[in-house]
Amino acid sequence: MELRKLYKPGEGRHVGLVGVPLGYGAGKYGSDLGVSAIRLAEFLGDRVKGHIRSLGYELTDYGDIDIVQPDLENEEAQRPKHFKEVLESSTRMAAKIKSILGEGLLPVIIGGDHSIAAGTFSGISSHFRDKGEDVGLIWFDAHADMNTPESSPSGNTHGMPLATLLGYGAEEMVGLEGFSPKLKPSFLAHIGGRDLDDGERELIHKLGIRDQFFTMSDIDRRGMNACVRDAIEIASGAPGGYSVTFDVDIIDPRFAPGSGTLVRGGITYREAHLALEMIAEDGGLRSFEIVEVNPMLDQSNITAKLAGELILSALGKLIL
Repeated sequence: MELRKLYKPGEGRHVGLVGVPLGYGAGKYGSDLGVSAIRLAEFLGDRVKGHIRSLGYELTDYGDIDIVQPDLENEEAQRPKHFKEVLESSTRMAAKIKSILGEGLLPVIIGGDHSIAAGTFSGISSHFRDKGEDVGLIWFDAHADMNTPESSPSGNTHGMPLATLLGYGAEEMVGLEGFSPKLKPSFLAHIGGRDLDDGERELIHKLGIRDQFFTMSDIDRRGMNACVRDAIEIASGAPGGYSVTFDVDIIDPRFAPGSGTLVRGGITYREAHLALEMIAEDGGLRSFEIVEVNPMLDQSNITAKLAGELILSALGKLIL
């Protein structure tokens, strides 16, 4: 009997790995250290770069994007907090991610707090816009991240990036790469929401996208499988395919304690892997981003290790 050929999901594909160590967009400091924690965490006997190569991918590590450092002594002087530094850093992110895509690579982005998504997806959207294509987005998160400077209770920018990409927020951020919005609402799917602010609910209903938000209640009723299938269908309606940004706080704190905005009642370890395995199987992924690992809050580095495992699931790692 002929033996089955070893499955190599990344065969013929090239990953561009890049870190974005920006952590001051969050209310608790430390997620900037998540970049190194994920890079250096050993699991299954190797580190994340070795595992990516074992899936058959070529890999280029671009190191970390140079982030503008904030004035921590005067952080309340701006609203949103550290806005100028976030804006300049986001401009750098957009240029770098667009450059990686322009080289024909699949960006794998390690954050940092979730404010980085305004910059990274701006670069992604700009790349596909130059090709005359829209690109979709699947957003995994316990939070909507759809506050604006006016609606935000905290002024923290990690609660604003999705609103920014949809065209709402500070003019300079909304206008990154010279156009807005970066994302058409019809190509957005959000999974895992369970802690939303009033202003975010209002914007969701204003945009008519409630049915594209798969909350924990939806997951409880329908199951992760059905919700992810619908999310893929929504995001893959974009001609350019879709990106994924994954906030580890979507996962229940029992499995991922190392994050700064924990909310009880999240998805399980296996549901997280299932969702990303389904995305890898679909084949429409154009970039993958994982954020909000905070090693200062972690326990025995389990959240950083889990983040590395999830990167591999998104890139096609299977049990058999």
